[in-house]
Amino acid sequence: MDLKETDILGDSIGEHWYYCSKAAAIRRLLGDAPIKRILDVGAGSGFFTHHLLTHTDAHEAWCVDISYPADSSATTAGKPVHYRRSVETVDADLVLLMDVLEHVDDDLGLLKAYVDTVPSGSRFLMTVPAFQFLWSGHDDFLEHKRRYTLSQLETLARSAGLSVQRGAYYFGAVLPIAAALRLLPQGPQGSMPRSQLKRHHWLINTLLKTLCKLELPLMGINRLAGLSVFVLARKP
Repeated sequence: MDLKETDILGDSIGEHWYYCSKAAAIRRLLGDAPIKRILDVGAGSGFFTHHLLTHTDAHEAWCVDISYPADSSATTAGKPVHYRRSVETVDADLVLLMDVLEHVDDDLGLLKAYVDTVPSGSRFLMTVPAFQFLWSGHDDFLEHKRRYTLSQLETLARSAGLSVQRGAYYFGAVLPIAAALRLLPQGPQGSMPRSQLKRHHWLINTLLKTLCKLELPLMGINRLAGLSVFVLARKP
């Protein structure tokens, strides 16, 4: 999760349609399999880890991000959260890489490094922005290196030694809106690096959240299109 977006949304991030819907999609993709310990790579504020600690039986988490000024620890829902600039090994059974891989030059090298960090049987849940043709000033603002297709992320996971369990696109219901905002001519300021994530009027926020909620039951079969790519994989 990018800290630049946290700065934009502030305390309202928990109610924003994008983050609410993404958290719901994560829980749906993970299913009912138990979670004990979470390793959140490139965690930023750790929003999704905090969500899982609050809504699942997971009882401990490590949030890793090179942007942290120092190592520290805290609690969420009475459960320990360890904030670290780096880790060597972690006995985690769930690894999150939420919009992380698109930020680095060597996405395969980063993924392989964390595959080696956790024990066999650990699950990896990864999300990345979808489709290179949607590239805009939003990607420049967030310092992305690339956008992905579903098949590209699944291939990356397998190349890192993971076994892909499920893969899907999400945010397909809002894709036409996002594509129009990003691809239609917007004047001389249209290509400037700037985030398209913003606080919305509550009616717009509710409408977008409702569209994503209606799409959620179809997420498991959507291999066609969406704003985000989700892949769930396991270390053999």
